[in-house]
Amino acid sequence: MSELALPLGVKYLDGPRFRAAFIAGAQAIINDRVYLNKINVFPVPDADTGTNMASTVQAVAAELSESPALGDVVSGAANAALMGSRGNSGIIFAQFLYGLSRSLKDEKLASPKKFVLAAREGVEHVYESLIHPVEGTILTVMRAWSNALEKVVATTDDFHVLLNKSYEVAEKALIDTPLQLEVLAKAGVVDSGAKGFVDFLKGVLDFIKSGNLRDIPRFEKPEEQEELHHFSGEDEIPHRYCTEVLVSNSNIDFVEVKRKAESFGDSVVVAGSPQRLRLHVHTNNPADLFDWLRDKGELSSMKAEDMLRQFEVSHKRKHAIALVTDSACDLPADIIAKHQINVIPFTVNFGENSYLDKVTITPEKFYSLLEQAPVHPSTAQPSPAMVSNQLSFLKTHYDSVVTVHISSQLSGIFNLALQAINTQEGDDIFAIDSKQLSVSQGLIVYRLALAIEAGKSFSEIKSLADEYVKKTKVFVDVATLKYMVRGGRVSPMKGLVAKLLNLKPIISLDEDGKGVAYGKSFSRKGNMEKIKKLVSDYAYQAKVWNYAIVHAQALDRAKLYAADLEKALGKPPAYIQEISPVVGAHNGLGVVGIGIMSE
Repeated sequence: MSELALPLGVKYLDGPRFRAAFIAGAQAIINDRVYLNKINVFPVPDADTGTNMASTVQAVAAELSESPALGDVVSGAANAALMGSRGNSGIIFAQFLYGLSRSLKDEKLASPKKFVLAAREGVEHVYESLIHPVEGTILTVMRAWSNALEKVVATTDDFHVLLNKSYEVAEKALIDTPLQLEVLAKAGVVDSGAKGFVDFLKGVLDFIKSGNLRDIPRFEKPEEQEELHHFSGEDEIPHRYCTEVLVSNSNIDFVEVKRKAESFGDSVVVAGSPQRLRLHVHTNNPADLFDWLRDKGELSSMKAEDMLRQFEVSHKRKHAIALVTDSACDLPADIIAKHQINVIPFTVNFGENSYLDKVTITPEKFYSLLEQAPVHPSTAQPSPAMVSNQLSFLKTHYDSVVTVHISSQLSGIFNLALQAINTQEGDDIFAIDSKQLSVSQGLIVYRLALAIEAGKSFSEIKSLADEYVKKTKVFVDVATLKYMVRGGRVSPMKGLVAKLLNLKPIISLDEDGKGVAYGKSFSRKGNMEKIKKLVSDYAYQAKVWNYAIVHAQALDRAKLYAADLEKALGKPPAYIQEISPVVGAHNGLGVVGIGIMSE
């Protein structure tokens, strides 16, 4: 027998053995992830438990230390799990590892008795992470396994015997989960999270019986993914957003977090420590949740996936063509909902705190922070994986996909969409560079939505998109250059001169979608008169299809524009609304934008 193989009669667990065993268990979950997704009916039947658990253990396996000391490897595993966990079961598994690491962090190796005590602490931490632990789930199987470990260790000091007999108890507890949870019995399945944990134990056991440390594979860290939920049947979605966030540099009470988080929704799981914790909540109000969390620590690694929209995509789509845009597009929520428009959010950062544009931060809260925060906010485009995953998901449920993005001269998301499309087979996905932003981008998306609703074909939509882009214009009344100076888009010297002269610039976009100065005045009234003339001149050249107005905390001024333009154009604006945070970060408070499209 090779000296690197695990011999019968294992009396201790060290760093290399834990690492090898964990990777074997992780591989077992990954191999079974499709089946785990298939049987996922609790807490929400969204068919993603296998994907989430596989992603979690893969993230841990990729970061495992090769230290000989058990404590180093387990502590590293716990930290990697906290950073990379996904979904209810993934975060529960992360909390188990955190509890395990609390007992073993200073140990070079562990005897069976020491490991059993650590496993018990791991399970206790799992129960502490939940407000309302539900039996018949992964919790039940973890506890049954831990209890069996304590009984068996009294009769043996051999890890082979210990893990083999406790596995048998865990397997029996898994089989019994439908007896404890009615939703499982009704569906005729066992709990998917519990099955994933039993898979993990089986992988560990198989390795201990016949594994060789030389054969352990290396794992790559999984790519960042959008959490895509695949609901089945006529399931109800009581809370729209599956929300996760990492809170760091905090010192808060777990009980406080759990109780407060429950007031925002359900499926609350809190993992980690008061210094770094991961929170999972299903909620209808992610922005309010994140507003509360903002004072508790630095927010990062966030997700707020729209389960309702994903359910509609899977089971209640209205049309054969999917319409996608990004959060720089300013359209009212009721239009987005009515036409099932899919929105990919940008990220807005205030110092170390990150937010998902329009999802975990509202325009109202953003503009409040813009005035108060000591640092100017920065923005970031979505990750390539997020864009690719979203388009791929939609392609599986629609005949074709049209995605419309902010001008490629202002952001790279259009190019990300092109890259994602190049990895797809077929020619049924089309990306549009709107060469616009905010309200004018919104008008293009809105008119395409109406064309899709009218039954236009995919080829017709592609032609219309190019036509609509050419027919659209935006005029932006900038109240002050202060925010552009703070954001680095205008030099301090130019900003100072503009302030001294009381200059009020008018910004637009050229035919390539690049920002250009369209004029300036020495007063807000002067700007308004010039923009009204620009709009009237544009309307004189071609019949107006529609126009809309957006603003940043300047509703009164937006209404003045609306009243005057209605007289000039003979119709009210399609809508008036606040500018999205990702656009407002660069233009600041007081700005008003008018988008107009000809017939």
